[in-house]
Parts: sequence; C-alpha cells; structure tokens
Amino acid sequence: MAVGLIYTSFSASSEAKQPSDLVNAGSGGSYEMTGVVVPGSIRHRGSELDFKMADRAGSATSIPVRYHGEIPDPFRAGREVIIRGSVANGTFMAERDSLITKCPSKYATQAQQDPQHVIITN
Repeated sequence: MAVGLIYTSFSASSEAKQPSDLVNAGSGGSYEMTGVVVPGSIRHRGSELDFKMADRAGSATSIPVRYHGEIPDPFRAGREVIIRGSVANGTFMAERDSLITKCPSKYATQAQQDPQHVIITN
C-alpha cells in the first residue's frame, strides 16, 4: 500500500511551466506556472485579481491570469510568483489560494556571500 502511494505521488509531480509554455496550450490540464508579474497589468475587480505573467528570463510573451483568494503581501509588479491552475480560452484560471510570491533574489545573494550559511546537498 505505501509503495503505491509513493509511486503515485512521484508520478503525479511535474515541472513548473513558464508562461510562454502555456500561451498556446489547449483548454484543460492542470499546471503549476512560474514567472514574473508584468508591470501595469494588475487589476482588482471585487474579489477577483487579474494580471499578466511573463517568463523569468524577460520574454515579451505573457499570459493573462485570473485569480481569487488570498493575495500575499509582497505581491506586486515585477515580483516572481508561482501559481496553480488550468488554461481556458487563452487565460490561466488559477486555483483559489494557490498564489505564492517568491522571495527576492537579495536573499540568494546574501547566502552566496556568506559561505557559513550555505547548505550543501548530494
């Protein structure tokens, strides 16, 4: 029984997609998407949040996102985020409360400068 559960959890996992991977995706399917919030794209409409996401590498391609739920305090234009959902009619329809804001890169820089705090894994 435990072996079946472990197999299922590993086989169900998938790599996060970037917006350019999903722009032309057909409707349906469930994805985890990572990218950057496009400046000037954030719109609040009642409990709904609409914004666009682009690839972290600075791609000009973006995908509209529709989200309902808790909005993390650090959410803003230019911030890297991760979100789960599906694509419908060219819009990424996010699962409720699935928006996660990634920490700014300044923390990674600090860890690189202080080798005593770097964790090495095999």
